[in-house]
Amino acid sequence: MIRVGCCGFPTSMKKYFENFSLVELNSTFYQYPRERTVEGWREKVPGNFEFTVKAHQDISHKAKLKVEEARLQAFERMKWICKTLNSRILLIQTPGSFRPDRLGDAEKFFGTVDREGLVLVWETRGPAWESAEVRKRLGQVLERLDVVHVTDPFRVMPAYTGEVAYFRLHGLGERMYYYQFSDSELQELKELISAYEREGKEVYVLFNNLSMFMDGVRFMEYLLKGVFPKITGSTGLASIRRVVERTRYPASKSMLIKKLGWRLVEVEEGKQVRLGAVLADLPSKTYRDIEELLNDIKAAKKISD
Repeated sequence: MIRVGCCGFPTSMKKYFENFSLVELNSTFYQYPRERTVEGWREKVPGNFEFTVKAHQDISHKAKLKVEEARLQAFERMKWICKTLNSRILLIQTPGSFRPDRLGDAEKFFGTVDREGLVLVWETRGPAWESAEVRKRLGQVLERLDVVHVTDPFRVMPAYTGEVAYFRLHGLGERMYYYQFSDSELQELKELISAYEREGKEVYVLFNNLSMFMDGVRFMEYLLKGVFPKITGSTGLASIRRVVERTRYPASKSMLIKKLGWRLVEVEEGKQVRLGAVLADLPSKTYRDIEELLNDIKAAKKISD
């Protein structure tokens, strides 16, 4: 089974629950919610809805997985949240500064905490974790402790997965999170993760980019029907209009590229490109309004209405 959701709520809870049956609760990384707040979250969701929970930064960033009484108490607080939400997966994400030479600290921490049936998943960050030698050592430790390795599959595949495979997608752009996945990339994503599903694992796919809501919905429709909905519901200039129409004008070319260049448009049936590529050859000027922008795009790119 492949389960799809977002890292946090990118829209209202009502709209989110209408489209997804899974969310990774991220607010718990920044602060401990009140008991009544947690109970309220559980009461709001449909019966088949699943929360996964991101552990507080006290554990991962401040203590960096050191076994200390305060951090063990923090872990107990996270367990209570998981129990209240009927969550079986707790995510621990360490920062890029937590490098492979600290693997021993992680091993001791994961071996010390009383997980009480929780599935622990750990996202390592940084290229230092991606070498073959480190991955081999990491995989051995995680398999012995049964802690699932969390990765972005477009960057690297996990060193170990147990009954669960857990993926977090941050985007492929120059700026982290500023990304929208194309149809072809989502097709590749399915190919990357399908092997885990065939092995009988429960596969979790959590989008963590600025277009996470739309990307998640499109990916689920592709998994269900084998086809993608149009990104903007239109093609050509109409598609571009849908992306740039909410921008405040006047707007310079450089500002448009910085703010919206990562977004996808369908310039013709079946052809998606980044808006930044469409804008690249335009004159470097400030556009008074959307019509002036679209006229220049039409003249430069010969894109039809």
